[in-house]
Amino acid sequence: MKVSHFGRGAALLSVTALALTACGGDDNGNGDDNGNGENGEVNAEEVQGTLEGGGASSQESAMTEWNQQFLEVAPNAQVNYNPVGSGGGREGLLGGQYDFAGSDAAMDDEEWEDSKEVCGDEGAFHIPSYITPIAVAYNVDGIEDGLQLDADTLAQIFSGEITSWDDDAIAEQNEDLDLPSTSITVVHRADDSGTTENFTEYLETASDSWDEEPSGDWPSDFSAESAQQTSGVVSLASETDGAITYADAGQIGDLNSVNVRVGEEYVEYSPEAAATAVERSPQAEGQAENDMAFDLDRETTEEGAYPIVMVAYNIFCNEYSDQEKVDLVKAYGEYIVSEDGQNAASDAAGSAPMSEDLRSEAEEAFSQISAAE
Repeated sequence: MKVSHFGRGAALLSVTALALTACGGDDNGNGDDNGNGENGEVNAEEVQGTLEGGGASSQESAMTEWNQQFLEVAPNAQVNYNPVGSGGGREGLLGGQYDFAGSDAAMDDEEWEDSKEVCGDEGAFHIPSYITPIAVAYNVDGIEDGLQLDADTLAQIFSGEITSWDDDAIAEQNEDLDLPSTSITVVHRADDSGTTENFTEYLETASDSWDEEPSGDWPSDFSAESAQQTSGVVSLASETDGAITYADAGQIGDLNSVNVRVGEEYVEYSPEAAATAVERSPQAEGQAENDMAFDLDRETTEEGAYPIVMVAYNIFCNEYSDQEKVDLVKAYGEYIVSEDGQNAASDAAGSAPMSEDLRSEAEEAFSQISAAE
């Protein structure tokens, strides 16, 4: 596991300051022109300006809530978020269009090296601010709930090898269900999607029936129906009898979901089960010192863990053009990982709140951001 360069036990830095300033506390003359206190903490009530972000549509509900609630602690600031998909968000950050990106997949090493052009020598870093299960969601007349599938069967369904809902491989795992002979319609994302990358990573890692490399783009060899963004695949699946898709569990609406085999049990998705899978996984290595990306364990047999999980990152620069922007980014970042911010996302989107250890590490990561000299 990656060893943090600044320690998981680091003291909480600026969330307390956010709470105090939101209640009208003053800085007793210790603040400077940038709204920083004597310990370098950001006074959220003093920050101003606009942040532009874009990326994963899976984060849209959480982002909407965060951006509205952030106004309560930073009334002179504004945050805009464009749900263009994970790939579009990372491209926008690397191209200087966005101040931060939302992504359901971490930057690869090449992207991180490219980020140094706009983010300084340490490049960009990931904060795992939105942890959620990816539901394998279906719409099949005659199967209301309780469908159980293992990784191999899922891989064969999504690759088109299994084409009917009463196939023997499905029936053997669902003896108590009266399965219809309805044809299976696979629905996948048409856009470059971190959700697709996470889902195909699970299929490639956990099964012996998926030979495609994980990617944000759906494999072109597998013919299926497609739609843009999370809302698109959920809408299309909801309108199609026999459909199966994958999507952020907080956005599947009235669709049913598969219980996935983990070890000797079948696990229903939940925020808690997703958090268990993440917390048992090692952190990645090789990028910025304050990076918090994970190498997710898709083959876990941990009891109660749900391995089709998505750690949706917010990706920030380690360096911004001026101190005003730095203070605004820090205040916003510290809010979204705070207990209030995480609970707001959980209520709005069903995500799993960060653990106290992860929250402390994230706060320390934000403290490393600086202004260009």
